[in-house]
Amino acid sequence: MTTAKTPKSPSNWKLPDPPKSQDEKTTASQHLSLTGGAHFLSQHLGNPDATIIGADLYITRVPTGELADMSGVPYPDLMVAFNVDPAAYLARNGYVISEQGKPPDFVLEVASRSTGRRDTVDKRVIYAELGIPEYWRFDETGRYHGARLAGDRMVDGRYEPIQIDELPDGSLHSHSVVLNVDLRWASGQLHWHDPATGERIASLESEREARIRAQAQAAAEQQARIRESEARAEAEARVRELENQLHQLRGE
Repeated sequence: MTTAKTPKSPSNWKLPDPPKSQDEKTTASQHLSLTGGAHFLSQHLGNPDATIIGADLYITRVPTGELADMSGVPYPDLMVAFNVDPAAYLARNGYVISEQGKPPDFVLEVASRSTGRRDTVDKRVIYAELGIPEYWRFDETGRYHGARLAGDRMVDGRYEPIQIDELPDGSLHSHSVVLNVDLRWASGQLHWHDPATGERIASLESEREARIRAQAQAAAEQQARIRESEARAEAEARVRELENQLHQLRGE
């Protein structure tokens, strides 16, 4: 595995993280909110009393009142933190490391036209300096990040790239150690998989497909019952007809 040292560039903290542009909001929403991906990932991870699944809220070392300004403060598209205080997160409307006692465990950024360099260079430095164990990047086309799926894991105080495998169907697959979940780029979509079963973690699309399949099966079973009932009625009518013919032959 190639080792990529995290560049030391404190000046990155002076680069403002501007309000998310419309294309950035739309792209992140498309892959995390509209698909239900973040919601179902939260359900899969469980323990909501000590787990935060957050999106578009800031991460800082200290409360924002202690900062000279908000320059360089990141607002990740998705953040996961275990064994923390969700109430404090909601009260602050953001994640304060000094209050939680640890950095988030996992951060993911979704690429858009306006975020390429910031996600791959500036935020990589910022998240490394914050001590976040895993930093992931998803790019629908690979056009803005230079890779469709990429991740870094903290090893001995610096980020090293996480191995990404290409599957026979062309999808890209990798594993998050901190979440114990597989990430997959497939046909431009971000999917989460349970490594224990290999099954895809539910999404609104998969739930809808399952509901449609269940409805189709129920309709098919109903039709089968109707056909069976009709066939039984036809058979009974035929028996009565033959019995009548027999009675007629006997002159009864």
